[in-house]
Amino acid sequence: MKFLAYLVSGISLGSIYAIIALGYTMVYGIAKMLNFAHGDVIMVGGYVSYLAAMNLGLPSLPAILVAMAVCTVLGITIEALAYRPLRSAPSLAVLITAIGVSYLLQNSALLIWGANPKAYTPVVNGTLQLFDGQLSISYVSILTVVCCIVIMVALTLFTGKTRMGKAMRACSEDKGAAQLMGINVNRTISLTFAIGSALAAIAGALLCSFSPALMPTTGSMPGIKAFTAAVFGGIGSIPGAFLGGILLGVIEALARAYISTQLSNSIVFAVLIIILLVRPAGLLGKHTQEKV
Repeated sequence: MKFLAYLVSGISLGSIYAIIALGYTMVYGIAKMLNFAHGDVIMVGGYVSYLAAMNLGLPSLPAILVAMAVCTVLGITIEALAYRPLRSAPSLAVLITAIGVSYLLQNSALLIWGANPKAYTPVVNGTLQLFDGQLSISYVSILTVVCCIVIMVALTLFTGKTRMGKAMRACSEDKGAAQLMGINVNRTISLTFAIGSALAAIAGALLCSFSPALMPTTGSMPGIKAFTAAVFGGIGSIPGAFLGGILLGVIEALARAYISTQLSNSIVFAVLIIILLVRPAGLLGKHTQEKV
């Protein structure tokens, strides 16, 4: 029964990683860039939902909607000011800029909200008792898994069935050809950042509900792990980000329970290295050949 409890905890944690990884994989899949500031957008979403609930007295759902709106605007602003001017720059310049934006957001949060951790109130309270009370599953865990599945299915349908989703896929294949076909590349990439940032706000609220200490560095390690999950599953693949996040959460939970709490992060990254040695494109990634 303990194993089942650890497994449920891992799936719940992995669902948070998957939601964050979906934001990473959307931006990389369309814009072909790694937005390392994504983890800090999660932190901003957590703070905004916290303040909306505490200062404005909003219930959890409206508070999360406010956070989604703020993070959406933040994501579009970051893309327009920091990344769009570097659209044709070398990838190293974009990477350094992303790290700079990350530190800017962290230190801005430190100045605005201070370094002291905030006690975040979970989105939902209570637990579900199963097997005569031998297994307890928090409603936050159930909500996290359901949200992750709904988001993954919605994104898959959006990119595969809608006109804007097809425009995103066209930009992913060839931005120049997509522009020649009448697609507004800048607007498409801005929409991608908007979707990814809105998902970051949801992930921020769920992450703080799962681990209710909110501080300026809250999104740093989950952001790195979610990027790892995206690479694990095959970056650029929506189902791959979902699968990678779930597996990463389960591996981390089982490593903490049966091996070592201190070594759990090392074990997660060691598994990633092994997977990439065996399958460099990730579990669901596709090998692409470059034409010369």
